Amino acid sequence: MIEIGQDCPDFSLQDHTGATVSRQSLLGQRYVLYFYPKDDTPGCTKEACAFRDALPRFGELGAKVYGVSADNVASHAKFVAKFGLNFPLLADPERQLIEGLGFWVEKSMYGKKYMGIQRATVVVDTTGKVEQLWPKVSPDAHATEVAAYLAGEAAPKKSKAKAKA
Repeated sequence: MIEIGQDCPDFSLQDHTGATVSRQSLLGQRYVLYFYPKDDTPGCTKEACAFRDALPRFGELGAKVYGVSADNVASHAKFVAKFGLNFPLLADPERQLIEGLGFWVEKSMYGKKYMGIQRATVVVDTTGKVEQLWPKVSPDAHATEVAAYLAGEAAPKKSKAKAKA
């Protein structure tokens, strides 16, 4: 798995509109790459909508946001349209970037093992180096956590209080 301070692997991927986005084209910009397993699934939708809703904050902080999965451009286009996503989704069906960062991992569900995308996020600095890494994330408050990091704030704390029945 990639580590903080390492160069982000070279990549050239199409976004949901068919435009090409590459590491080279993003040099000089700070950006967020968040990796998710599949378009239009409950957790992935929750995470995408959280980034959508927080996007103005990311803009204020000077960071672009890109979602990345192994889904194709057509799938991404439907997902963007269905949920009004306001940032690019990068199609990585050959897992060029996903594997390059080490996010193609063995998973287990109901005792069955399979390979899939680890839900993870990286912030890449203006020189193309990994500035921050979240190797395992929860889709619920992650967009807020990333924005807080970019702003130099402490990440919001999750309440440990349990509701009384």
